[in-house]
Amino acid sequence: MRPRIVLVFCVVIVCARALRTDQEFWLDLAKNELREALEVKLNYNTAKNVILFVGDGMGPNTVTATRIHKGGESHRLVYEQFPHMGLLKTYASNKMAPDSACTATALFCGIKNNKDTMAVDATVQRKDCIASLNPKARPLSLAALALKAGKSAGFVTTMRVTHATPGPLYAHSADRSWECEAKMPPGTEQCKDIARQLIEDWPGSDLNVILGGGKQGLVTNTTATPDDPIDSWGCERRDGRNLFKTYMEDKIKRGMNHSIVTNNKELQDLDVENTDYLLGIFANGHLKYEHERDEGPDGTPSISEMVEAAIKVLRKNEKGYFLMVEGGNIDMAHHRSWAKRAISESAAMEEAVQLAANMTSEEDTLLIVTSDHTHTMSLNGYPDRGSNIFGLAGPSNHDGINYTTISYSTGGPLTFQFTAETDENGTRVVRRDPSKDDTQDYQYHFQAGIRLIENSHGAGDVAIYARGPYAHLFHNVHEQHYVFHAISYAAKIGEFTNNAAEETIKKSFYLCFIVLLSYWYTLRF
Repeated sequence: MRPRIVLVFCVVIVCARALRTDQEFWLDLAKNELREALEVKLNYNTAKNVILFVGDGMGPNTVTATRIHKGGESHRLVYEQFPHMGLLKTYASNKMAPDSACTATALFCGIKNNKDTMAVDATVQRKDCIASLNPKARPLSLAALALKAGKSAGFVTTMRVTHATPGPLYAHSADRSWECEAKMPPGTEQCKDIARQLIEDWPGSDLNVILGGGKQGLVTNTTATPDDPIDSWGCERRDGRNLFKTYMEDKIKRGMNHSIVTNNKELQDLDVENTDYLLGIFANGHLKYEHERDEGPDGTPSISEMVEAAIKVLRKNEKGYFLMVEGGNIDMAHHRSWAKRAISESAAMEEAVQLAANMTSEEDTLLIVTSDHTHTMSLNGYPDRGSNIFGLAGPSNHDGINYTTISYSTGGPLTFQFTAETDENGTRVVRRDPSKDDTQDYQYHFQAGIRLIENSHGAGDVAIYARGPYAHLFHNVHEQHYVFHAISYAAKIGEFTNNAAEETIKKSFYLCFIVLLSYWYTLRF
């Protein structure tokens, strides 16, 4: 019993400290932050490596809720301790509130474009196949620029590898839904589906790491199982192609060391030393939520396990690498108003950030955490400090009905919990009392005020956190596509490839000028 008593005692001490309100506690918090700020030094090294984490749908309220869930109001997530941060404006070329394809295009390709289009500029309207084929309308991504610079490149996602966020790294499409040929309408025969661009075209064919879900878009007539059903929201390939086979044949033909993995055991047993190209597809559709996934040999890896494998493969390149990591199930859960799932996924991504931070050095690796867009989740009322983030904020002072700390402004039918009641005083609209439900359940749909098919994206700014070379470039309110240009500058890729040499020449010129001026001054006087 003694170990249990000690554990309880420690928990009590930690909780008591977390809820301290004395002056010394607040003064210590402020002084610690001031000390950190005074110790910040700007890093002007070239970013040999870049790791860009995108928490899909992880707006500021999601970050706040994740922080409270993990450690309380005074806690700080690992990336909240990075020395530099800013805000990103997420609007699209044609919409105030964006989708993930256009925001990913901004982050990865350096331009704003139209909602639901992928790695094409704003001259391309959704579904306009012909316009999307214009070479001038197809910007290169950070992954492409990294490869051109001799670096390695890849991505990790908990979504289908052909989904909206990873897609702009390698594919140009007038419609994000064209993940495979089965979703492409007549008249689009000149355009390749996103999956084929990933496997057959550059830069997708040269990506060193591809890890995520989406087998049904890569292999014709993919088999469904009770544990791995067909994703009805995704695309099912029907053209007879097996892009796994195409990938393998291409790598063999070019003499490239490669591996294809499909479950936990195969990823854990990966021969990193003999793998320069890694394709890992772990589900027919999106990967399961972290709390649901099978951790056994035949199951699917966590986002942290995929990140670890990706870094081990990519860091073999002496010139460095670019890696994009998407925590996509944050967004999936928010769309269904499953706030607990969304915050659980956000917490899982934070663990992956911690792992990446541990595996890399601030001296040569630019590590960034941001989001593509917000959701309509809000934190409400006046809940007590230290209360459960998924609990009740208290009864409404208007109608006396309880409400939760978390709610959504928009949501699907199960979140619109209003009914009409008629009595002798007439008809009135009554909201369901959430205390009648288990709001701690992962499947609880938090209430919404406006009914849609599902919760919509928000239009608010998202935060960006950075550490490493040139992390200080993120310092105020930025346009979202600025991220591409700041990363390019930090890594000296793309238009900034020769920037390091230019800076050296400039410094040498100024030094020579000072020496000559000094020599002239000495001779004259």
